Amino acid sequence: MTIDLSSSFKAYDVRGIVGETITAETVEAVGAAFVDVVGLSGKDVLIGGDMRPSSPEFALAFGKGARARGANAVYVGLISTDELYYACGVNDSAGVTFTASHNPAEYNGMKMSLAGAVPISSESGLFDVRDKAQEYLANGIPALPEAEQGTEREEDVLDGYARFLRNLVNLDGIRPLKVVVDAGNGMAGMTTPAVLGETTLPPLPLTIEPLYFELDGTFPNHPANPLEAENLRDLQKAVVEHGADIGIAFDGDADRCFVIDEKGDPVSPSAVTAMVARREIARAKEGGEETPVIIHNLITSKAVPELIEHDGGRAVRTRVGHSFIKAQMAKENAVFGGEHSAHYYFRDFFNADTGMLAAMHVLAALGEQDRPLSELADEYEPYFSSGEINSKVEDKAGAVERVKAELTPEYNGVAVTTDELDGTTFTSADGAWWINLRPSNTEPFLRFNGEGRDEATFAPIRDRVLEIVRSA
Repeated sequence: MTIDLSSSFKAYDVRGIVGETITAETVEAVGAAFVDVVGLSGKDVLIGGDMRPSSPEFALAFGKGARARGANAVYVGLISTDELYYACGVNDSAGVTFTASHNPAEYNGMKMSLAGAVPISSESGLFDVRDKAQEYLANGIPALPEAEQGTEREEDVLDGYARFLRNLVNLDGIRPLKVVVDAGNGMAGMTTPAVLGETTLPPLPLTIEPLYFELDGTFPNHPANPLEAENLRDLQKAVVEHGADIGIAFDGDADRCFVIDEKGDPVSPSAVTAMVARREIARAKEGGEETPVIIHNLITSKAVPELIEHDGGRAVRTRVGHSFIKAQMAKENAVFGGEHSAHYYFRDFFNADTGMLAAMHVLAALGEQDRPLSELADEYEPYFSSGEINSKVEDKAGAVERVKAELTPEYNGVAVTTDELDGTTFTSADGAWWINLRPSNTEPFLRFNGEGRDEATFAPIRDRVLEIVRSA
């Protein structure tokens, strides 16, 4: 029976269960379809993957399909997702990496990129690839004559990637730092020694304490999803035990990073966004830009746009999702962009997201001054945040309407405005709080994010909204 690809093609990538919704056969069809839809015949396609057991087989299958339609398969081997973006950027080539990011071991998927690390999403051709691949699954891939089929070769990108990042953030002059890195058995176990260590490059004033650097796509220690608090506990404990200055956790494909202070407490991604934004605004101004643009998604702390404006930048608010932010980065020529999900985007990195470069900026910010990270981070976290709270709701739209009925046009005598840039955001006119309710694109959840002047102000509105959402 032909697999229905609509179950694995998401808004900006492909994710499925190996052997059920993603197989070597479906991947081969996608490889052929990608070449046809994007127009890659006669051009190179970079193909790599993470440490999941199925990634090597899938990479070869994708290459087979791509070559059948005239593209040259360039196998780049084990790579993090941001390594793929680097390679697509410097080579001006399209590419794919096989990864399911932070999903469990039974999953795998594809993150595809156009030449120059330009994203492809449901709005820019990804679903056309899906439909063409579905056609090829049903009718077979029409192979070109052998003389017109593509070639294949191997290429290593790790050393070039490490040198590229080292040139973007100078860590040579910072004070010595002890850093615990939790790779979660993911790709950061390979990229961290290359970028922050001394496997191929000169040593930095960093002592790296490795945690779960062994590449293992079965994730024997904990899921490689630092967004979940329980997956940070080993890192938090290790930071305290080692007397480290900072802890850094990466997700499975290492395109996101999470930060822990010297006390073992998490530093919010909004604080990291603000911290990096300050550095990038200053650097852009030194380069002659009058008002550097910083992108932030709508669920980051309002401290982020406040800091951007204070430092002479221009804040641009956008919806959640990497393809949307990358498009906005290009449109605005933004120097940096941050999401509360710990994706960080850099103009100097082809507008793409990279956890490693964000981590390097945090290390530089910490190491260029003498205070501990907890004190430094306090500057960037003036408000009380709920974090993301998920509610399993059948009728998501109905739940949002019930909240609207209670909160608008005013709540407790204060006017409340709404906007629907992404989900529905409610904002108290006195600036005391805001909340966002957003249906998940991939899971049966209504996601709650919010922030208040302080916990006493925010807790009652948080509890009341969640009560309404879950009342059906």
